[in-house]
Amino acid sequence: MQLFYNPSLDHSATQFVFPPDESKHIVRVLRKQEGDVLHITNGKGYTFEAEIMVADQKKCKARIISTKKSIPKRFNVHLAVAPTKMNDRYEWFLEKATEIGVDEITPIICDNSERKTVKLDRMERVLQSAMKQSLQTVLPKLNPPTPFKTFIEGEHTGLKFIGHCDEGEKMELKRRVIADMDVTILIGPEGDFSKEEIDLAKEKGFVPISMGNTRLRTETAAVVACTTVAIINS
Repeated sequence: MQLFYNPSLDHSATQFVFPPDESKHIVRVLRKQEGDVLHITNGKGYTFEAEIMVADQKKCKARIISTKKSIPKRFNVHLAVAPTKMNDRYEWFLEKATEIGVDEITPIICDNSERKTVKLDRMERVLQSAMKQSLQTVLPKLNPPTPFKTFIEGEHTGLKFIGHCDEGEKMELKRRVIADMDVTILIGPEGDFSKEEIDLAKEKGFVPISMGNTRLRTETAAVVACTTVAIINS
């Protein structure tokens, strides 16, 4: 099954017109014709079955024949991850975390961040592509880049963890995660969090955690964290 994405659809929709680029892909590349059924998600938990009424390469039109809402998750996973020096590594993290089931992502700008700006439009496209590829119906929320201290001062429900490489007492993440509970996890830049950031996170209730005996890259640590939470909740 191939999944298409359009955020404007809601449960009351009866017809839908695909934009020119997707119309061309559907008719010319996929060779779909009138009567063929397509699947669309709005990224908000709904899946729509739509039958093609007009197979036009510039304006493919379909009518909604069924609507299904997915069962909401019992927990929320929020990853606050510092941007990596190379954009493609962060995009890899976005793709894999979406496939695994992350709910919210915030790029955090830290004292040791080598990259302090990100291309949100490009990141959003990566998330959309990964959602469609993995046949999911909820698009992860992507927040704008946020300074570490600003993020820490915000409201965060459920469990709160910080993964860092500094010395000190830590427990493995898999022993800290509790099923069906919201979780927020901080992952620092290549140069790690500064001591001041670690101390501030602890003051705000973020518990230091480890994800194994080896040192992981930023994007690897983020994927391992997301995977661990998913396994505990499986």
